[in-house]
Amino acid sequence: MADLFQSTALKDGKRIVIKIGSALLVDAINGKIHRSWLESLASDIAAARARGQEIVIVTSGAIAVGRRHLDLPQGSLRLEEKQAAAACGNIRLAHAYQEVLGHHQISVAQILVTLEDSENRRRYINARNTIETLLRVGAVPLINENDTVATDEIRFGDNDRLAARVAAMISADTLVLFSDIDGLYTADPSKDPAAEFIPVVRQITPEIEAMAGGSASNVGSGGMTTKIAAAKISLNAGCRMVITRGERTNPLDALENGEKATWFLPEATPMNARKKWISGGLKSMGEVIVDAGAIKALQEGRSLLPIGVKKIIGEFVRGEAVSVKGPDGAEVGRGLIAYGSEDAKKIVGLKSTEIKDALGYIGRDEMIHRDHLVVE
Repeated sequence: MADLFQSTALKDGKRIVIKIGSALLVDAINGKIHRSWLESLASDIAAARARGQEIVIVTSGAIAVGRRHLDLPQGSLRLEEKQAAAACGNIRLAHAYQEVLGHHQISVAQILVTLEDSENRRRYINARNTIETLLRVGAVPLINENDTVATDEIRFGDNDRLAARVAAMISADTLVLFSDIDGLYTADPSKDPAAEFIPVVRQITPEIEAMAGGSASNVGSGGMTTKIAAAKISLNAGCRMVITRGERTNPLDALENGEKATWFLPEATPMNARKKWISGGLKSMGEVIVDAGAIKALQEGRSLLPIGVKKIIGEFVRGEAVSVKGPDGAEVGRGLIAYGSEDAKKIVGLKSTEIKDALGYIGRDEMIHRDHLVVE
């Protein structure tokens, strides 16, 4: 039954984020990339894309690769040495991913981000739009921490949480954490022979958090603690998450065929979780007054177009939450607006074909897209 669930969970995934730990990707002795393993993963990704799934990769390993090429000393590195190693390693990692995926005619696009980028509203929107665009044109986004500037992230090694933030950002439905551990146990199995494996988690309780242990690898820096933190983010975003040992060749295929793993299952879907966040988790920064025709269209599940807008009230930036109100001032919904208030005011009442002339650039057809709108 568990094997059938894993197969179904992966095959049903529409948008999958895969996080790859350093220990899987980089040889601990010589700092070389495990090329044959990476090639097998590329084959898995090509197979997933062939059945219509979108794939995003969050990768570790830049420091582990770069330090050897720069002949940096063994053991702990100073912060500036880690930053230099990351700068060197990122080039080699991106090149390796492009080569193995290029054999399957798949383009790779690198994005370097920090946790702060997922917390700053404007950066969040820019990152989301970039990833969405890459997926739309058929590329595989390759995401890593910007370790040359993200000093806190280097100290704590938090690509697990970063992967979860990315999954939440783009409304992914599945997050796969490939690591050097095969899942969650009631205690550290390397220290406690009575530790029991937990195949499914539906809620992150204090007891679950207490089970977190350390990393089994001397290459990676994230352990079970960061994975539980990632699970919290994923479940809140309606995204299922799985932790599994990824050292086998063709690790995605192995997971699909019953590789031992712990699944964290949310109560809501990504879309439902996002709608809940928009309606109740964000402060409205302005108002969009619409006509009766627009209200009817919104109630039918359509997006809000500028032609149905009568007035813009308040000052806000692109991507912030605004209240959508009818002519009588009653709120009919809330959404994330695609324009800042200054530009929004310029296109009030216009047809989509008139937006470019009014703004001087090609903007979005929708003032608020239906995916970013909650109608009461």
